[in-house]
Amino acid sequence: MPQDTQTVAETARTRLLPGPLRTVFIVLTLAATVLSINQLFNLQLFGLVVIEARYLFLLAGIFLCLTYLVFPARARDAGRTPWYDLVLAVASMAVSLYFAWTADVSLEEGWEYAPPEDARWLSLIFWLLILEGTRRAGGLLIFLVVVFFSLYPTFADQMPGPISGFAQPFWDTIPYHIISSESSFGIPMRAFGNLVIGFILFGAALQHTGGGAFFNDLALALVGRFRGGAAKVAIFASGFMGSMSGSVISNVLTTGAVSIPAMKRTGFPGRYAAGTEACASTGGVLMPPIMGTTAFVMASFLGRPYVEIAIAAAVPSILYYFGLFVQIDAYAARNGLKGMTRQQLPSIRETLKDGWFYLFVFGLLIVLMLVLRRETWAPFYATGLLLLINQLSPRHRLTLAGFAGLIFAIGRSLAELVAVLLGIGLIVGAFSATGLAGTLVNDLIFLAGGSVFMLLLMGALTAFIFGMGMTVTACYIFLAVVLAPALTQAGLNELAVHLFILYWGMVSYITPPVALGAFAAATLAGARAIPVGLEAMRLGSIIYLVPFFFVLNPALIGEGATLDVVLTFGTAIIGVWLIGSGFQGHVAGFGPLGAGAVGIVLRAVIVLAGLCFAVPGGVVAGLGHFAMAGLGLVFAAPVLLFARSRRQAAEAA
Repeated sequence: MPQDTQTVAETARTRLLPGPLRTVFIVLTLAATVLSINQLFNLQLFGLVVIEARYLFLLAGIFLCLTYLVFPARARDAGRTPWYDLVLAVASMAVSLYFAWTADVSLEEGWEYAPPEDARWLSLIFWLLILEGTRRAGGLLIFLVVVFFSLYPTFADQMPGPISGFAQPFWDTIPYHIISSESSFGIPMRAFGNLVIGFILFGAALQHTGGGAFFNDLALALVGRFRGGAAKVAIFASGFMGSMSGSVISNVLTTGAVSIPAMKRTGFPGRYAAGTEACASTGGVLMPPIMGTTAFVMASFLGRPYVEIAIAAAVPSILYYFGLFVQIDAYAARNGLKGMTRQQLPSIRETLKDGWFYLFVFGLLIVLMLVLRRETWAPFYATGLLLLINQLSPRHRLTLAGFAGLIFAIGRSLAELVAVLLGIGLIVGAFSATGLAGTLVNDLIFLAGGSVFMLLLMGALTAFIFGMGMTVTACYIFLAVVLAPALTQAGLNELAVHLFILYWGMVSYITPPVALGAFAAATLAGARAIPVGLEAMRLGSIIYLVPFFFVLNPALIGEGATLDVVLTFGTAIIGVWLIGSGFQGHVAGFGPLGAGAVGIVLRAVIVLAGLCFAVPGGVVAGLGHFAMAGLGLVFAAPVLLFARSRRQAAEAA
């Protein structure tokens, strides 16, 4: 695969740098990588011991500089590098070097509250550079939100009751944002510097050494021959790569370029193929082990080991993908779609022969993270092993140009993420400075009237709105500050709450009117955007329900007795199977539910039965978990028997 090309999405938003600037970009990326390795492994290269604040300032300076080099201010500047972008890039480095150099002094003398005059003015410059970097990397919506909240402390006392807070002068607010460990250089940047950066390296290395193509071929070889196989391949390939990349859009545009044409060739309509890819790519960001790096930010917020986050997220993601799988299988069965022919599929033996080392490297990553609990070191070891084995493989060996392309891609991804995280950190800092988070908690609970379910509905709507157009990490951080405390204070499980807001923040990727993931897939499929979005909503319907299931019954995220966890998961699987079957009008193993008014009624009954199995006990009329499952069986049994009798009659005829 070409190592030095950009996806459609990247090319539209970034510029291709000329030779000298490209060299500078690659050198700075390598410097940041070496800095991180020195810090995280405590190597003390050249006898240097770098304190955390200095380390984060240096990372921010390098990647903010790279942001101005690779992300143009306007689309028409994509083919050139204006002089003012070079000035902004140099200014980013210079200002960050100042704060890195004075990190010890500022810590000892409390500069975040009483900075000297030069630090005050340089804080203002750094703040402006962060805002513009956020706009370029994250878009106008995030920029406007960040500007409003970063300035919020200056007029907090003028706001109405629910959103009022303690006010601070402008010249106190800006240094606080830049110098304190509660704002731009708070939890988001600390999580990036200590955990996230390694996984971005690993994901880029995996993609550029042929890992994406390998996992796509492996999925084709394993499930491509079954009915609806091309769509089932998209589930596995897009789910895995989405977990690595953390970007729904880039995942759609890379894996979708292969999966969508394959689905259309085997009989799936364009809107269905696009909807499937959008749902599969969205779910990847919610799937362990990496969850697009958001799991590490969540671990930092909760103060819990990463392994606990990954285990908790496993069951909901399994339910989501199982629901998608059930619907694809039911659709293929109802419409008589076959799998791909043997000639169209790669050999599993040849696929494993050529790419076995990807599985080995991925296994090493899992062992280091989940068994040895070395989350910080794991991606660096895995990346090093991957690159070493890659050089021993003639087919996948990186050339010098390919390696340069890999470093460039890593720098571009890291620059985009850092620019957004620095901006989102300003929001965190504003809530910290004004005490707004505490007042919002009380006001949300008051508005909900003491009803937990109403509070969850308000939370879901809030997360959906703020998720529109935001990257998953930015959306999660914002909601973790604004919304999570209110839900937790209402008595809900803290880990379940954080997963709840993550899921509902991602819903906007497949839900019109925004539906960025669905609309990107529609472009590849040559289908109309809104019908694709509606199809994605139906295929991904479980994503709207599962968060309510596990936040009301934390056993679904492993928080409870083992027997309770197993039984809850078992009934949830049955419920998801019935819900997915009802949406598509066909129950695997039983037959079609028919068309017309009778078919609609039968579908509704099956969906209702599925909800009875999946909904936690005590939610409906005080009925326990097993009572609800029994009620679901009462609803489902006659419909299933009717469907089987119809199928047998059709076969006999």
